[in-house]
Amino acid sequence: MPMSANQLHYFVSYSVAFAALGLTGRWYLWPAIKDRAPKTALTPLLLYAGFRVNGLMFLMPGLVSTQLPRAFAMPTAYGDLAAALLALTALWPVRTQKTAALPMVWLFNIVGILDLMYANVATFKDQVDPTYLGVSYYLAVINVPAMVVVHVVIFIYLIRRTRIVGANGSEANRLPI
Repeated sequence: MPMSANQLHYFVSYSVAFAALGLTGRWYLWPAIKDRAPKTALTPLLLYAGFRVNGLMFLMPGLVSTQLPRAFAMPTAYGDLAAALLALTALWPVRTQKTAALPMVWLFNIVGILDLMYANVATFKDQVDPTYLGVSYYLAVINVPAMVVVHVVIFIYLIRRTRIVGANGSEANRLPI
């Protein structure tokens, strides 16, 4: 199916926001957290992810069009809610430096990025006209690219941290993250 003018405008908006947010992540976010302890580095990212409850807007007629496909809206809304709850749940072990921190952050990050990937694919699979998004359009073109950047930064942080700790070799340096 060819891309409609609305979908093209949406794609351009999303792409420009993603580029700007990606550069922000690369130039400002990553340098600010890369050498910090998990408690300091991950807390603001997990707190930001806690705002993913905005995805529930997809279930609110009046905020979105009644033409918004439920096949898109339901899993996207509840996937966002699940990611938000996982992010907030991961905060406690991260802040208290418990051994559960690493698996909780990995779980949040994997579930969260899979949810965003699903939403991006489903936008086209379910033929979501961007005008169906109503006020949640801004969520889709600003918050989704921002959350993708946050997930990528967290993945890089976790992988880099694992390599650094692994290179040190001592078990004491491995806990909690």
